[in-house]
Amino acid sequence: MARRIPRQSIAALAAALLLALLATGADQPLAPEQRTVINHISADSLRGNLSFLASDLLEGRATPSRGLDLAAEYVAAQFRRAGLEPAGSETSGNDGYFQTATVIVREPNRDGFAMSVMAGGRAMTIAADETYILPSSPLRLDDAGLVIADGSQPLTAEAVNGKPVLVIAGQGGQRVRFPQGARPALVLTVTTALPAGPQVTNPDAQPQAITTGAIAKPALADFVRGAADARITIRANAASEKPAKVRNVAAILRGSDPQLRDTYVILSSHYDHLGMAAPGNTTGDDRIYNGANDDGSGSSSVMEVAGALAALPVHPKRSVLFILFFGEERGLWGSHFYAAHPLVPPAQTIAQLNLEQVGRTDASDGPQIRTASITGYDFSDVPGILADAAQAAGVMVYKNPQNSDAYFGRSDNQSLADLGIPAHTLCVAYDFPDYHKVSDTWDKIDYDNMAAVDRAVALGMLRLASDEAPPKWNEQYAPARRYAEAARRLHP
Repeated sequence: MARRIPRQSIAALAAALLLALLATGADQPLAPEQRTVINHISADSLRGNLSFLASDLLEGRATPSRGLDLAAEYVAAQFRRAGLEPAGSETSGNDGYFQTATVIVREPNRDGFAMSVMAGGRAMTIAADETYILPSSPLRLDDAGLVIADGSQPLTAEAVNGKPVLVIAGQGGQRVRFPQGARPALVLTVTTALPAGPQVTNPDAQPQAITTGAIAKPALADFVRGAADARITIRANAASEKPAKVRNVAAILRGSDPQLRDTYVILSSHYDHLGMAAPGNTTGDDRIYNGANDDGSGSSSVMEVAGALAALPVHPKRSVLFILFFGEERGLWGSHFYAAHPLVPPAQTIAQLNLEQVGRTDASDGPQIRTASITGYDFSDVPGILADAAQAAGVMVYKNPQNSDAYFGRSDNQSLADLGIPAHTLCVAYDFPDYHKVSDTWDKIDYDNMAAVDRAVALGMLRLASDEAPPKWNEQYAPARRYAEAARRLHP
């Protein structure tokens, strides 16, 4: 996490700017389409959608999981209810509102497992349920010399190449670093707890070159520490593997202008979360990471804004793609997959706004009432357009001086920015008391404030989808130049 700025400074800045904003916005009459959009967004609707997405029934919406599948079906149903077009098609290999990817779920195959370690003339047996090893092929080692890596001295490639290595924490808990180009035969780490569930492989991941694993037997560290004659015998079957389907959920509001309807603005969020904790890894009996604010709030907001824009008698000039991504918590998987397999042409996509954590106002750097910050505020024209449009909803969209640039690459806008599309994430609370905890539940959301922010988002999307001039990257701002260069490649 980035360093926090003092609460008093943020709160004072927000209060002063918000008073000025409300005074300005009060003098600006709303256009009929703005009034229609604002009136369609309600706190009760948001509460209804989010209370389901963040319910215990969905078990934390891990990627992949039955809970995530249920959430995807629910989102698709809301898109149908709003009358949106499915973004997928049979010819594109997708299914209606779903863009499907395949991940590989790998689990240890413990049948016939055996492991023992020799050191100082003694032997220690390690049971199958004390290990988590995922070899791609059967693993067989017979009394093989074992390299002990405890951080006490630098490792060399010659010392570890082709050999099994046991990693244990050194004095002070210093990390063990392998030299560049090192190719051990096997790397096992002594730990206190094994992974809670199966390993899931990114749809675009390369096969793992070195077999790794964990041993939850702390006594093994003292058993081998300092030993020069440690050896290992191991029998492990290849890991069990099975494919699993995961889905982005996407729908289109078709634009009304014959000249602009084939250009697109994207509104997105991620609808996955962390799933369930292993028994004993949380305080009390609650093991479900409900993910209400992160990012059930963003997902509910996308559905709410989609319904509001779809209710317009005349749609915006440009088409709007609404998309909810899988696997953000695993490393932006869903948005990376979309960027590699876009549903609409990137060269015809003028902007993306991604929503993250828009429901909680009790931010760690001070209360956030009728305010929202945008990552990469100075990177493109998009934040300024949104800030201007938000005034009519009485919301201040501002640059958080500490977090705006620091968080630009930490959400699903990054995948599209890398393509050259001006893409940003809007956030109310970058950090809040229940972040990535089982206590991030739907009853802690400020729904009235969330509705106000969503009205600002809807007005911003209306503006982006109606303006004839698309936003551009700010080439004068050094951190944005790589994206401006990507845009030149996108529009040669």
